[in-house]
Amino acid sequence: MTETLPAAAAAPVKIDIWSDVACPWCYVGKRRLETALAQPGAPEVEIEYHSFELSPDTPVDFEGSEIEFLAHHKGMAPAQVEQMLGQMTQLAAAEGLEYHFDTLRHTKTLLAHELLHHAKAHGLQVAMKERLLRAYFTESKHVGHVEDLVALAAEVGLDADETRAALTDHRYADDVAADIAQARALGINGVPFFVLDGKYGVSGAQSPETFSAVLERVVAEREDAGREPETSGVA
Repeated sequence: MTETLPAAAAAPVKIDIWSDVACPWCYVGKRRLETALAQPGAPEVEIEYHSFELSPDTPVDFEGSEIEFLAHHKGMAPAQVEQMLGQMTQLAAAEGLEYHFDTLRHTKTLLAHELLHHAKAHGLQVAMKERLLRAYFTESKHVGHVEDLVALAAEVGLDADETRAALTDHRYADDVAADIAQARALGINGVPFFVLDGKYGVSGAQSPETFSAVLERVVAEREDAGREPETSGVA
């Protein structure tokens, strides 16, 4: 016998994610969430990424290594930064990710966030986010220039000319600013930050088990309520 779930339980769970392209924990958190969503019984979800700049004062063309940038930005000794990045590389590898901090091209990510909004308008935001993260952390590609971003966009199916125009006239700049302002209003000061169903916040790259537990709670509450969740002001 097939059980028919209430409409509220069957509707996709909305997951809003604030993150930055230049955030190593954001890529790890993405993989851990995906692991949770791949488990038997996981609900259908709708994912939307929101902009967040970890280092807004970063120049587009930073002349120096990641170690030099972080040593200056965090006030840490270069040897300490190198050790930290080594640990991060190992942690990422445990999630199947390959990080190359030694050749990474540190840059301002504001334009990449505009690209993510452009991709969202065409239903390709999740694919674009994955491509940007891989380009930045694994392939050491520059993600701060228009033409570099256009090339990556074309790989996920976005029209090159339209993307170039969108990034040149900055038509999504206000959307990026709105995301950042919303993060500030919600008290989000670090990423990744996940909001599930408009009411449950998960801070950081938590374990797949943590994500699964929150998802189970969301579904259980929906089934108990037996109604569509109210529209949230988070998304």
